[in-house]
Amino acid sequence: MPDLAVKAPAAIATPPGAPRTSRFKTPGEGSSLAISVTTVFALIALWFTATHFEWVKPLFLPSPQAVFGQFIDYLTGTANDKPLAHHFVASMGRVFGAFVLAVLTAVPVGIAMGMSSVARGIFDPPIEFYRPLPPLSYLPLIIIWFGIEELPKVLLIYLSCFAPLALAARAGMRSASQEQIHAAYSMGASYVQVIRHVILPSALPEVLVGMRIAIGFGWTTLVAAEMVAANVGLGQMVLNASNFLRTDIVIMGIVVIGVVAYAFDLLMRWVERRLVPWKGRM
Repeated sequence: MPDLAVKAPAAIATPPGAPRTSRFKTPGEGSSLAISVTTVFALIALWFTATHFEWVKPLFLPSPQAVFGQFIDYLTGTANDKPLAHHFVASMGRVFGAFVLAVLTAVPVGIAMGMSSVARGIFDPPIEFYRPLPPLSYLPLIIIWFGIEELPKVLLIYLSCFAPLALAARAGMRSASQEQIHAAYSMGASYVQVIRHVILPSALPEVLVGMRIAIGFGWTTLVAAEMVAANVGLGQMVLNASNFLRTDIVIMGIVVIGVVAYAFDLLMRWVERRLVPWKGRM
């Protein structure tokens, strides 16, 4: 009787020591970028069509031409307001000033929380208490304590950036495996060297992700921060325009804020690829 057993092809067998390749392929960055660009153009086309055929009243959704016209007026300084550059510089100073301060303080706090139960017991309750609170809930208290000058604006953005940065650094401190730490000690590394060469490099990917999240929270809080007696800034420009039902200026300001935040996110992704090239390849 003939043998009916089907033998597996030799090509499927993996020789010992050879790297295994996954059967599932992730989509390339090129295809993802093409889809993103197509989606953006499709949304703009839908926006243009909806306003052209007046599916929505201009008061609620102005045309892309009107929004772009306001952008040109603010860019050239011909609008009945301060030029866009003045608003942009003021907002950038507040957001990135608060962000840098948060990085310099929250990352060490997060590292301390990840390494010491005492530090975790001290900082964890206040961070976890205020982290879920919307910034507008404690904005009146900040105004009462610090007035209406520049400090409360920066402080509000700083607090929105602090919590995600500290928690990301704390989570990153747990990324180093015990095998790596014990191997470093067995090779004669000191406690400081283990932190410098083992734990911090392992925590860096989480810290960079926390920075991306924190700057997003910073831009989200910008409008709330510039409610505090501000006369210049992108958030103030949007708020002032909303008081006069200038939806075209409101949308223009929202687009500018979103584009700047997205540009910084792209910058942080580039920094991640340069500083932690091993991320996602382990």
